[in-house]
Amino acid sequence: MAVNLTDLSFPQLEGLKSQLDQEIDFLTSSIGQLKVVQTKYVEAKDSLNVLNKNNQGKELLVPLTSSMYVPGTLNDVEHVLVDIGTGYYVEKNVEDSKTFFKRKIEFLTKQIEKIQPALQEKHAMKQAVVEVMSMKFQKLQQSQQASQMAGTTKA
Repeated sequence: MAVNLTDLSFPQLEGLKSQLDQEIDFLTSSIGQLKVVQTKYVEAKDSLNVLNKNNQGKELLVPLTSSMYVPGTLNDVEHVLVDIGTGYYVEKNVEDSKTFFKRKIEFLTKQIEKIQPALQEKHAMKQAVVEVMSMKFQKLQQSQQASQMAGTTKA
């Protein structure tokens, strides 16, 4: 059932606008989180390109934390451990890993594409609510001015 925005009172419009603001914030946050994860997968997939026979035996820095590294040597350039979620790791060869990350990236892209139209719709609805609120506010001001004018002409 569709509701005509002009039939709603000013407090109802304010409540609707507040609700739409919350929904917009949630959807925007969701898209942001999906993009962060998507970026991590893209970086992981791109990192696999250094695993080739030319780099076998080379020294590299292995991260222990985000700010602490230890020297290491690249021994196996054909297999990696892939975090598949909830703390589980699976050993995969490089090509299978690239395929895994590609699939994850595509899945996240589709999820973002599903959320975008809903976000745009919420923005459009909010804009319509703001326009109706502005129109009602102007009418209220005009009626107050008219009543003040009528009061001053009687005196």
